[in-house]
Amino acid sequence: MTDSDREHGELFEEAGVFLGYFEDIPDGRQVGKVRYPLREVLLLCLLAVLSGAETFTDIANFGNRKLSFLRRFRPFAGGTPSHDHLGDILATLDAEAFQRCFVAWVASLTGVATEVIAIDGKTVRRSKGAKAAIHMVSAFAARQRLVLGQVKVGEKANEIVAIPHLLKVLAIEGAIVTIDAMGCQRAIAQQIVDQKADYVLALKGNQSALRDDVSLFVTEQKAKQYADTAISRHETVDGDHGRIETRTTTVLHDVAWLQQRHKWPALKSVVIIDSIREIGSKTERETRLYISSLKLPADKLGPIVRSHWAIENSLHWVLDMVFRDDECRVRTENAPANFTTIKHIATNLLRLPTTRDSHVRFQELGHGFFASLFQRRRGTNMLPIAGRGGIETTVDQQFICIDHTTQPSAPSALMLAEDTSASRHRHGPKARLHCPGSFTPDRYQSRMCR
Repeated sequence: MTDSDREHGELFEEAGVFLGYFEDIPDGRQVGKVRYPLREVLLLCLLAVLSGAETFTDIANFGNRKLSFLRRFRPFAGGTPSHDHLGDILATLDAEAFQRCFVAWVASLTGVATEVIAIDGKTVRRSKGAKAAIHMVSAFAARQRLVLGQVKVGEKANEIVAIPHLLKVLAIEGAIVTIDAMGCQRAIAQQIVDQKADYVLALKGNQSALRDDVSLFVTEQKAKQYADTAISRHETVDGDHGRIETRTTTVLHDVAWLQQRHKWPALKSVVIIDSIREIGSKTERETRLYISSLKLPADKLGPIVRSHWAIENSLHWVLDMVFRDDECRVRTENAPANFTTIKHIATNLLRLPTTRDSHVRFQELGHGFFASLFQRRRGTNMLPIAGRGGIETTVDQQFICIDHTTQPSAPSALMLAEDTSASRHRHGPKARLHCPGSFTPDRYQSRMCR
């Protein structure tokens, strides 16, 4: 057996291990009439999305042009499906079962306890057709920058109903769950505590009685310099993007009176964030309130509150600007929710660590397929890819073509195209890639996420 055959066998086996996490998804098609196995369809969609596909037509084009590449991982004996067939398969695929399998896969991927879990919702705007646009609620590990799970909000429901379902499928013991004002509900707080986790919830007008009492107390105590209550305080100053922002975090530790009056589950502290933002000659002031089951000083709670924004900056922004989520017109039945789950898998894979030690660990956990795809080094056959925030990875040069239309602000990309001989001649094996955006049938792109 040659080295090439041995490597092909390893990749084939590793792909099977990864796809094994999704083998519990029920396939409603008649067994005798299945030409395209569900595992192969999911792998095709994932690799195409990693390469920049944004529609089912893009995925079908990728499958037609990269069939020999795909057969390194699965047989694809019947080839790849057309875009219409892909749409039908994803439309009828059980979205909840897919999401449960996704959660199980991520649980094996993280390996360590998650510290802060940010939960927030996002609407896929162009999915609106005869019915309203779908709204997905996602859980995001703020430090690891990984999507932990997601659920689709029901047509006549909202995030208040969806968040408990999402929490139920997640292992959150020991974690800190942060949610915006929509999730500031007693039942949700109680569920978090029952699952042996802590919460930090934004306090706004939907909890008017609690908000009014806290606001009145804070106003009175500010006038007295908090002389009548136990507090801790911490201040930070940030200068970025042409603005200077000063944040003062004040934590009220004496909240027994508030707990006695409102009986909020496990309430231990109230957090006040006073921010002053200076942009040129303009100054903006804002005060935000939070309630928490944590009894921590201000210098610890302040960063936890701020880490909630990771789900906006590192997930929702990436889905919109990198994966063009708001422009996606997939609308039929379960297809929008399933396509979003595939994008979340792609986002997590692009954030896998790329060190040699992590490569060995992922091999042991059964994730060697993607570790090999992005990191396997074979002499000069690998190209380093520079990503946002100093992220670097590598990909097999056999499937890369370097694009010259670079833009300084564009996300870095892995260009997967047909012919690489010209790029090897122009750039050599160690060229660094900084490639921009749009997908075309002759140019496949997987972008590095910030």
